[in-house]
Amino acid sequence: MADISIWQDKAARQAFIAQGKDAFEKIEGELEELEGAAVVAIEPQSGDYFVGETLGQANRAAFERYPDQWVYFVRVDDTTAAIPLPTW
Repeated sequence: MADISIWQDKAARQAFIAQGKDAFEKIEGELEELEGAAVVAIEPQSGDYFVGETLGQANRAAFERYPDQWVYFVRVDDTTAAIPLPTW
C-alpha cells in the first residue's frame, strides 16, 4: 500500500507537487510532439513518465514500473488539472 503521509502531510504533499511540476516542465516539449498524450503520470524523483489518452491509461503504464507508489498526474493541455495519486 502506498505511503499515505504524502496526502496527510500538507508540506510533504506540496513538496511532491512541486517536484512533479518541475519534472513536467522538463518534458513538456517532448509531450507536445506525442500524439494521444492527453495525460502524463510522472514519478518525480526519477523523472520517469508515462503517457496515455486517459488517466487510466497513464496509470496502467506507471503501475507496471511503480506499483502502488505516488505519481503526479497532469493533463498535457491543461496543467492546472493535476493531482498526486498512488498508482492502482
